[in-house]
Amino acid sequence: MEKPPSLGDQETRRKAREQAARLKKLQEQEKQQKVEFRKRMEKEVSDFIQDSGQVKKKFQPMNKIERSILHDVVEVAGLTSFSFGEDDDCRYVMIFKKEFAPSDEELDSYRRGEEWDPQKAEEKRKLKELAQRQEEEAAQQGPVVVSPASDYKDKYSHLIGKGAAKDAAHMLQANKTYGCGEATVQGVAGRGA
Repeated sequence: MEKPPSLGDQETRRKAREQAARLKKLQEQEKQQKVEFRKRMEKEVSDFIQDSGQVKKKFQPMNKIERSILHDVVEVAGLTSFSFGEDDDCRYVMIFKKEFAPSDEELDSYRRGEEWDPQKAEEKRKLKELAQRQEEEAAQQGPVVVSPASDYKDKYSHLIGKGAAKDAAHMLQANKTYGCGEATVQGVAGRGA
């Protein structure tokens, strides 16, 4: 049999109920804040769609949940959105109208933290095309034949001499210390005959 609950247990239960009530209140507040944030983002996106002069819009850095809500609102509106930035606290969202979707070069510049400049992008593209054409022309010409400016024999003749190799090849002497005496040389010569 269990003993009846003591005063300490009742106090613990009361504190647990209070904490649960506080937690529920905080969750309701968070939920209300998310609903208000979503409504505010829907209005901003709607204004962006109505403004024919804007093709992209950059939002202030926001946390992960807010970015998720914004991406959802943008997707429902039929626009394109991307998140950029390094740290979780510094990430921001940019939205684009579908007909003005960003190019890969533009996205790469935003990912590097740079502002995209169409003139610079055009210059880079032209330089890349020029380099590619030069590579193709070099490949069509075939392999490059390299000929040295001087002959190594002439360059090192003072070290090896001019006829030293030929003279050494004519004078064949067996080395007796390695077992190549006259008998061995003659025996090898006698087998072949």
